This record gives sequence, C-alpha cells and structure tokens, in this order.
Amino acid sequence: MKNGKVKLDIDGPVAVLTLNDPSALNSVSVPMLEDIQAALDALEAKDSGVRCVILTGEGRGFCAGANLGGGISKEPGSSDSDAGDVLERFYHPILKRLRDLPFPMITAVNGVAAGVGMSFALMGDMILAAKSSYFLQAFRRIGLVPDGGSTYLLPRLVGLARAKELSLMADKLPAPTALEWGLINRVYEDDALMGEARKLATELANGPTVALGLIRKLYWNSPLNTYDDQLDLERQSQKVAGRTEDFGEGVKAFFEKRPAQFKGK
Repeated sequence: MKNGKVKLDIDGPVAVLTLNDPSALNSVSVPMLEDIQAALDALEAKDSGVRCVILTGEGRGFCAGANLGGGISKEPGSSDSDAGDVLERFYHPILKRLRDLPFPMITAVNGVAAGVGMSFALMGDMILAAKSSYFLQAFRRIGLVPDGGSTYLLPRLVGLARAKELSLMADKLPAPTALEWGLINRVYEDDALMGEARKLATELANGPTVALGLIRKLYWNSPLNTYDDQLDLERQSQKVAGRTEDFGEGVKAFFEKRPAQFKGK
C-alpha cells in the first residue's frame, strides 16, 4: 500500500489485512483509509483467489479509533467542522465495502478496539479477541456520538440496555466479558490469537465461498426485513447457491461419505 498504513498479505485463499500504524495504536487517518480502499480493491479483484480475509492490527492494539491529528477533520468545535461529512466521505464507503465482501471476514482483535476501531472490529463475521484486549465506545469522552455503524450493530449483538450503557458510560469492556455478553465469538491467549485466526480462516476459505457470501448477505439484511421479505431473500439466495459447482460437490460427497472438496465456484 502506497502510504504504508496498511499491510496486505495473501497466502492462497487467505488474506491478512493489517492496520499498520503501531506508534499510534493503529488509529485511523486519511492515509490509512486510502490504503484500506486500495487493499479492498486488491481483495475484490477477480484474480485475487481470496476466499477469506482476516482484519487485525500491528503491534499492541487493533485500532484506537480516529487519529484526531490525521488530517480528517478541521478544527474540532469550529463552525467549519463537519464530523458527519467526514463519516460520509471517508468512513462509510469502506464500511459498506466490508459489509458487501463476497467472502467471510474474521476480525482478530489484539489490544484496544476503541471508537471507530470498535466499529471495524464488529464488522467481522467471526470476531476473535486476545484475552488482554478490550472494547471501548470512546466517543462520549471527546463529546461525540457513536459512529461507524456501532449504534446499528451493538443493540443487535448485546441488547439495547448494554449498548446504551457502553455508549453513555464509555467504560472499557474486557474481551472475556464481551464473550459472555455475546458481542464476540471467541477469546484466545494473546500469543495464540493469530494462529487460531489463520486456522479458522483456512477452514472458511476451503468452504463453499458463494454460499458463505450469500449467508453474509442474508444476515446483514435480516434485521431490516419482514418475515416474508426474508423468506423471499432466502429463496433468491438458494436459487443462486443451488446452481454452484460446490452444491453439486457437496451432495456428491454426502452420498460418497467423504469430505467435500469445495472450489468456491
């Protein structure tokens, strides 16, 4: 990546996208956002071969939120400042691209995931965390409201009462408690996190990629759909999945009593 604020490593069907500004605990700046866009271009290229991506942070933290000195906003509190415009121009396109990825995404949370960094962490289809890591809705500490989609995701993950408490009180949420609350999927010892993330990514990357991408879409749409709408979306998705080579292989493997060899087609 041209700015060096993101690293992208592709190893066969598994990619690792690493936020790479460890001196600032990987807080988000304009150069980092530019690099994330470029990394997503590479991941979504037809010849990339990627079927699962891990998002993590370099060094001691996952992402400490927005870099307040990173060139994103004008003077805070001034009449020229428009933090909402900043979201629309810089953050929302990336968040929507992460939502619409055609394959699963794992977030491997090491250290702090604060502010919009917590929002990025919650974008994972599977959210893994190091035991020492923590989550923080830090916005109120600087006089802002939660963003990055957190007010959409948090109530659906932990319920309205806990979502409001996290946002109003801005207290640290340790990874083990986040697991108890259902915010994340798994917690590992710090030194085991990336190994476990890669193991899970390999399992997903060897799965029926088209179906897994459709599963992502179904669950993103579910909270906004009526029951009838969701039944119809399931029908449309099953029509697509039912025409894949992987479905044919899956049925054949079932009858032959062997593991399926999916190709992601």
